[in-house]
Amino acid sequence: MAICTYNARMLASEAAIEDLMMQAKKIKYDVIGLTETRRRHPLNAVYETGEELFLRTCDSRGVGGVGVLVNTSMAKNIASFEYLMIRIRLHPLLLNI
Repeated sequence: MAICTYNARMLASEAAIEDLMMQAKKIKYDVIGLTETRRRHPLNAVYETGEELFLRTCDSRGVGGVGVLVNTSMAKNIASFEYLMIRIRLHPLLLNI
């Protein structure tokens, strides 16, 4: 399983999200943990490719925000996405080992 992290520095616009998706296609990953998303509104999206993107909001000062991008092969294994704080996320997986 390939788990990556990425300091997004801002995923508030559609253009920034599209750029993230293009960059993700260049690497082999199962899950990418995202930090500093700085979003004002949460986003849960499932793309035509089967990838899933979960983004949570930042604080009132525009600081923080976390998210996760899940590859198509792992998306079916997601049990839940629990947002704990602006800098912490919990992402239980259902794994068949």
